[in-house]
Amino acid sequence: MAALDPDLAEMLFGRKKRPFSITLSFAPFEGEDCARAVEMAKASAEYRSVGEGDRLRHRARFYPDDVDALHTLYGLVGGRDDCEVLIDDRPVPFARELWLPLIWLLRTRRNHNWVTGA
Repeated sequence: MAALDPDLAEMLFGRKKRPFSITLSFAPFEGEDCARAVEMAKASAEYRSVGEGDRLRHRARFYPDDVDALHTLYGLVGGRDDCEVLIDDRPVPFARELWLPLIWLLRTRRNHNWVTGA
């Protein structure tokens, strides 16, 4: 339980310093994209499956350096009603509408040559 709830983990074990992260949590779904999504989730910085049967959830944590993988996985599961976007393991207001677009800017920044403007 402490592994899933950052507040509980902090109470039990003290504050852990970790880098900023975004976690996608999603349930299994029908279709070819599910196997691909689970494979991508397992390749994330941290992967965990939680629950069983109808309550099974896949959780994939990404750090800013993994923005391309996060973007690709979000493209597969982000439109699903059961997809949760967690910021540092917490649900926050506007995670999809504000935080993800800010993270997508990292993709642009990395591919842009700021010296030449190309």
